[in-house]
Amino acid sequence: MQAPRPKTKSCGTICLKYLLFLFNILFWLAGGTVLAVGVWTLVEKNDYISLLNSSFYSASAYILIAAGLVVIVTGLIGCFATLKEARSLLIVYLVLLLCVFLLEVIAGVLAYINHQECFPFCNQLDEELRQNLKGTMEMKYAQPGEESITEAIDKLQQEFKCCGSNNSSEWKESLFILAAGNPRIVPDSCCKTLGEFCGRRDHPSNIYKVEGGCIMKLEEFIQSQLYILGSVGIGIAFLQLVGMMFTCCLYRNLNEESY
Repeated sequence: MQAPRPKTKSCGTICLKYLLFLFNILFWLAGGTVLAVGVWTLVEKNDYISLLNSSFYSASAYILIAAGLVVIVTGLIGCFATLKEARSLLIVYLVLLLCVFLLEVIAGVLAYINHQECFPFCNQLDEELRQNLKGTMEMKYAQPGEESITEAIDKLQQEFKCCGSNNSSEWKESLFILAAGNPRIVPDSCCKTLGEFCGRRDHPSNIYKVEGGCIMKLEEFIQSQLYILGSVGIGIAFLQLVGMMFTCCLYRNLNEESY
């Protein structure tokens, strides 16, 4: 008796399989990019974000890292399910895509609602952040036991090319400048060209004079990070819709060809 001939896959199923596999590669790479941006933000930028005494902004980095890890794991499951043509894993993969997509939608709606509710109080919140940074610079810069704060402020002023929380004149009220025997008017990290005691002269040719000070530069950076988070979320959500469509079609074809 002749053995039954194994069923061959249709051209449509093969195309869907490789399209879904290609999608998962892109999805996995997107997750790696999101994870890298989150880690970079946390490692390179979190030291001076912490100067604001607020966990809200650093939370964006943790959200990026968590989202990147979820996307990477989901992409790996999708690749394995596609290559093995495992219908049960395809269902798991589809459910994961749907859950992440719904979480992104809910997070977007909550962010919009919170922004609308915050609107009357946002100026007050910004003022609190400005006062926090101003107080940190005045009371903790170059003080005993505050080495990490001092390093973060120096890095902030040099990297963002700014001086003081709102303006350079605020430094005259700091404990560091008021210390006996200190000839400086501003810290040396305010200088355009670094050098010992270069902060003795606060002329615009010598130090950074930025309207709005470091707090404005820091807020601009934080806003750019939030825009990245939003853009990445929209991009991944679009990819997920495409992936869910491919997954449903492939599952249906595999199911039909199994009989």
